[in-house]
Amino acid sequence: MAEEITGFLTHKRALGRKYLVEERSLRLLDRFLVERGIRTIETITAQLIEDFLVSRPRKSPRGYNHLLGVVRRLLDWLVEQGVLDRSPLTARPRRQTRQRIPYLFDSAQAKKLLEIAGNLPSNPAAPLRGPTYRTIFALLYGLGLRVGEVSRLCPKDVDFNRDLLIIRMTKFSKSRLVPFGPRMANLLREYIRLREERWGTLDQEWPLFSFNKDRPINPATTSVAFQHVVSMLNIEVPPGVSHPHLHDLRHSFAVGTLLRWYRNGIDPSARLLHLSTLLGHVNPTSTAVYLTITEDLLKEGNRRFEDFAMPVLKEVRR
Repeated sequence: MAEEITGFLTHKRALGRKYLVEERSLRLLDRFLVERGIRTIETITAQLIEDFLVSRPRKSPRGYNHLLGVVRRLLDWLVEQGVLDRSPLTARPRRQTRQRIPYLFDSAQAKKLLEIAGNLPSNPAAPLRGPTYRTIFALLYGLGLRVGEVSRLCPKDVDFNRDLLIIRMTKFSKSRLVPFGPRMANLLREYIRLREERWGTLDQEWPLFSFNKDRPINPATTSVAFQHVVSMLNIEVPPGVSHPHLHDLRHSFAVGTLLRWYRNGIDPSARLLHLSTLLGHVNPTSTAVYLTITEDLLKEGNRRFEDFAMPVLKEVRR
């Protein structure tokens, strides 16, 4: 299926998808079929697909369903192209009975997180360690960026004239503009000033967040630093909520934005596309994953409904 897989990948990448992990899975499928002696696509059976899925063990339903989804999209595409009359896939997704509930940082906790991060001591391998992680965490919490997006930022991506970050070729091969306010601008200026004091004028192509000049800080390294800082916060995690992850800063940004809209009298449904654009999502469905319902959100939603329904109730009581 090598030729057909290549055509499918070309199709997806023309739509802006990277499909790197998916390509590895599909190449494994092709190898599996070759090892089973399958010579034509028409002879692929439902049992063969089932055997392949079993041969690639996935501990979680999410991992299994992702692999299943990739294979399903390939086979459906082959049907659309007229290569197959029908898809041989009959396997069903596994039910996800438990999902991780993210830990949401409020503004006070985020402020303390940034304070502790800013005081992290430097070392020979990590000069300016405190200011670096303080700025990174501020971007994750204050602008809802992905850690990979922050890792790839260069000085040329910071536009102080328009107060914008230029996020280039991120997930789904999209680029976008992310505005920032005066406090974020001051934080970025101060961080760049500290870097230039140490290394001189920064080359516009250098990584913005680096402990040397030419190698960006790996997202995994940032995650380790985040866990170190969180351990000093003495956070009490509510029952049913997972221990804080670095990605929870992005969740906190999304939920915090929604809560501010409610409190400012803004209709969230009318602004959800704005939030999706800011987060770099293809559609609001992806954004909804980040909108964990909290007690504060329920209170604001209930208050908004009461404001809407009260005139009607008064009229009925008359």
